Amino acid sequence: MTDTSARLLRLLSLLQTRREWTGPQLAERLGVTGRTVRRDIERLRALGYPVRATLGPVGGYRLEAGAAMPPLLLDDEEAVAIALGLGAAAGGAVEGIEDAAVRALAKLEQVLPQRLRRRVSALHAATVPIDGPPAGPVVAPETLAVLAAACRDRERLRFAYRAPDSGAEDAADDTAGAAAGGAERHAGAGGPAGAGGGRLVEPHALVSAGRRWYLLAWDVDRADWRTFRVDRMRTPRAVGVRFAPREVPGGDAAQFVRRSLAAARPAVRAVLRVHAPAHVLADRFRVTGQELEPVDERTCLLRTRAESLEWTALRVAFLDLDFEVLEPPELADRLGELGRRLLRAAGRK
Repeated sequence: MTDTSARLLRLLSLLQTRREWTGPQLAERLGVTGRTVRRDIERLRALGYPVRATLGPVGGYRLEAGAAMPPLLLDDEEAVAIALGLGAAAGGAVEGIEDAAVRALAKLEQVLPQRLRRRVSALHAATVPIDGPPAGPVVAPETLAVLAAACRDRERLRFAYRAPDSGAEDAADDTAGAAAGGAERHAGAGGPAGAGGGRLVEPHALVSAGRRWYLLAWDVDRADWRTFRVDRMRTPRAVGVRFAPREVPGGDAAQFVRRSLAAARPAVRAVLRVHAPAHVLADRFRVTGQELEPVDERTCLLRTRAESLEWTALRVAFLDLDFEVLEPPELADRLGELGRRLLRAAGRK
């Protein structure tokens, strides 16, 4: 490969990794003069790459979308990551993307070097998927693309947002984080955040949590961080206004979303007297030492928290140990209902 060809490939790779580069930045990265950069840009344009130049003191070069999909340059790790991502997307929770993901994966694996194909094959072979349709809501790939581009380009977004449905699980989504250490509060409460309400945000990151996607963003109207469920968004669009990025409280978007969702879920506290030593209960119930209090050699107290009475009732029902509910009385009622339902299912009254 000639020096010019290698430099063009390097230039193309740089243009594909960032929205915009100035001429001096490209010249420094490539170790050439600004004049050489300009000539190489013209060579890329002649090959069909739509490179746009903007004038002025903050001007630069940008690789834009053209009439056709240009070739992409991927390093080894990027190629492996895309292959694995396409494999997951083939059975994932993104609406209508399964067939396209399979086709794209077939094309990519066809041109992968043997060393990378072995890595991808080994990871696929070691992964055992669960058959069946995805549980929970799905999102359109076009929506994810719009949100990801806005996060990358630091451009404000506007979208309609559907208010969460009633129920403990739904109430845990669309949450607000109090960066100064205050309590978490529900983002849909009050103001224009109700059904169909418009939101103007500065998007920071997309966070995937199991089968759900969340957008972490700074809500301009509420002057606070918000976590939005992507499947509840409607017609998201960039408004053409750039913003300076803010620092996420704690510095980690995924951790922030996890804390916000956990804090928004209504926790149920339960206290039980269990007729078993504390170490036996700890092994069966997988609880921490802070949740157990030994009473004597054969009895202990269990103090636990869960998202709902139903989930708590199901957990303790499978203890295979005798116990009494000390609080709350509603848990004892749920256990009674569960017991009667199971007896009816077994043909007993």
